[in-house]
Amino acid sequence: MRRRDGAIAAVLSSVWLAGCATSALDMAPDRPDRPWVPTTTETGEIIAGSRPAPPTADGYVLPANPALGNVPSPPSVDAAKRYALSELIDLAESNNPATRIAWNDARRAALAAGIAESAFLPNLTASAIGGYQGSSGRQTVSGTGFSSDPSLDGTVSALSLQWLLFDFGERAAVVDAAKQGSAISNIAFTAVHQQLIHGITVAFYTLTAAQARLATATQSLKNAQDVQAAAEDRYKRGIGTVMEVAQARQGTAQANLAVVQATGGAKDAYLALITQMGISPLTKIKIADVSGRTLSPAMAAPVDDIISDALARRPDVQSAYAAQKASLAGVRAAQAEFMPKVFLSAAGTYSSGNLNVTSLPSGGQQPPTVNINGNHLGGSVFAGVAFPLYDGGTRSAALARARAEADSADAKMDQVRDEAVRQIVLADNALRTSLAAYSTSESLQTAAQTTFDAALAAYRKGVGSITDATLAEIRLLQAKNAATDAYSAALSAAATLALATGALGAAPQ
Repeated sequence: MRRRDGAIAAVLSSVWLAGCATSALDMAPDRPDRPWVPTTTETGEIIAGSRPAPPTADGYVLPANPALGNVPSPPSVDAAKRYALSELIDLAESNNPATRIAWNDARRAALAAGIAESAFLPNLTASAIGGYQGSSGRQTVSGTGFSSDPSLDGTVSALSLQWLLFDFGERAAVVDAAKQGSAISNIAFTAVHQQLIHGITVAFYTLTAAQARLATATQSLKNAQDVQAAAEDRYKRGIGTVMEVAQARQGTAQANLAVVQATGGAKDAYLALITQMGISPLTKIKIADVSGRTLSPAMAAPVDDIISDALARRPDVQSAYAAQKASLAGVRAAQAEFMPKVFLSAAGTYSSGNLNVTSLPSGGQQPPTVNINGNHLGGSVFAGVAFPLYDGGTRSAALARARAEADSADAKMDQVRDEAVRQIVLADNALRTSLAAYSTSESLQTAAQTTFDAALAAYRKGVGSITDATLAEIRLLQAKNAATDAYSAALSAAATLALATGALGAAPQ
């Protein structure tokens, strides 16, 4: 009967525990086609683990949590100052979350190396317990019964030491791999800053181009208004036609639309710059003008002269090299697993009271300490050698895996080098093309301005047509925009080349 009752209790307990696990499904949505309505606190915070509330008219809209609606405060800036590119980069490096994340990653990797180095030191553990022992029983001897209810109490204190003295370089290899990991994180920290500088630089030049496009569109609107005024004047004097006036007004309307579109483009470019900086979108910053910089195709150096130096400095190449060294350290650590280990173990105890125990429970902190019953001091020191004999091929598999990782690291190094050279050549080609395009666009802009001035003057004097004047105004706008885009592209290409060569550590000159 007792066995049957015990079995029934075990089955019921198992069923109850299984029910506890599956009952967690109550926290999920009831159906795939009905909204999940969470239970919230009085402040609007979702209560994790609670059962969903009945559906409401809000549908698939979560309840608002006012605590999450705090907009980040804009950084402190001078509203009257026009910020240059270098100043924007300084502001971003102090406020962008990416730099702090990369910094913390580097610190974690450094601490991992420190943890690996601590394996060379002994582990020293102190513990103390107090205990009570009691029992109750009755014995019968020659028909006479005796009751026994003894109780004991006492305390036990222990100090234990574990020290791995020699392991044929396994710990040293692990430390080497951890240090290479720290170097990789530090290189990544530098790479994050370079990427941040590049992103802000390109966004800055894109914004200046958008602002220049807006200025060009505004001037084009003024030119269109001049053409319209000339057409209306000719019509008033009886030498123009209604068609000319209508065509001129159409040109003015198109120019006005171009101003509206350029205004929106400038706002979008400004938001893109603020986003790259990682600061609040509500920040209002005035941007310095960079239109006076002189560009020439002679600024680009021969690409063959910079590839070798670039490969030696690029973060991804240096990171791949560190990963290669870390993989070799992993091979050494796996090889050391086949060798014996020399260790030292020591323990000291003090017990008082009448506890009848033969070992001190470890509690997951240290190995049990034996022979501590009674009231006395005790101590022991052991030195030994542990030699692995058989582990079912675990060490061999680990070594094969480490060698495969080392081979992959070698291949990765070659791949990174090839990709780096490709990026450098591509960035160099982009820079040369943009510089040549800018030089050509300047000549085009000069010619288009001359054509427009002549066409407008001829139309005013009655020897030109409204079509020629309007067409010249449109082509002048296109030429100015082409020059603006080529100028911005050349500056952005220079920043991209600096990034590709690993030399982008500040605002590009």
